[in-house]
Amino acid sequence: MLKILWLLLSLFLIILILIRIPNAGGLNNFSINVNLIGSPNSAEKFLNQLTWFLILLYLGLAIQFNISTY
Repeated sequence: MLKILWLLLSLFLIILILIRIPNAGGLNNFSINVNLIGSPNSAEKFLNQLTWFLILLYLGLAIQFNISTY
């Protein structure tokens, strides 16, 4: 079960990081056009926090899997 969560977390992190790549205005255009997450600054702050949380969760699971193999 945890390995499935780890796989889904990996895919979600890839998608989240690709969203944050600035292309032709970057996140500003995405937030203004869709208007789902508020202002561009708050959207960027939220995505930063979400990215760091998911990275820490990913590393925690990786450490857990490494410890459990011994």
